[in-house]
Amino acid sequence: MGGSFDPIHTGHVASAREARDRFELDKVVYLPTATPPHKSDSAMAPAHRRYAMVELALLYEEGLEVSPFELTPGRTAYTIDSVESFAYEFPQADLHLLIGADSLVQLPTWKRWRELTEWAHLIVLARPGWEREPSLEELPTELTDLVRDERIRFLGNRPRAISSTEIRAALARGERPRAGWLPGLVLDYCLKYRLYIA
Repeated sequence: MGGSFDPIHTGHVASAREARDRFELDKVVYLPTATPPHKSDSAMAPAHRRYAMVELALLYEEGLEVSPFELTPGRTAYTIDSVESFAYEFPQADLHLLIGADSLVQLPTWKRWRELTEWAHLIVLARPGWEREPSLEELPTELTDLVRDERIRFLGNRPRAISSTEIRAALARGERPRAGWLPGLVLDYCLKYRLYIA
């Protein structure tokens, strides 16, 4: 499960936990990205800080882990590179990639996306504004066969209306984010290191 996790919030944790349980995954590995290819926000917290926050959020979560694989500064992290690396490192593993429903419709713009769906099954997580599972007619034609062949599956989770953008804005105003939005240790970390605070 890749992302900028700027910062990681309880929705990121809950949806991965649901995917792990429903699809009987041995574990979910989070991949905080140093340089996301689809984002150009230079105001992101430093990569090592975002990694530390993911580590703290998952500290007591069984079967949820974090990897530093995509943390190379100055190198754009492409999902296909990460998935290929995991496939070579764990050749017996049945790999799954967790993505948001908003990312699914953009999948044909991703680097070597067809190979990506050969290396791993895709599990699509509902997100606020993307709650409903799309019909085949609503998907780009390139994806419909992959859904029929179950290379792409939908979790059907209840999306939590939690926004990293709103969390950053609250911290920048010197306010605490809404109760339950951030794991306690992550909030403490943000406050200690004055992350997102202008």
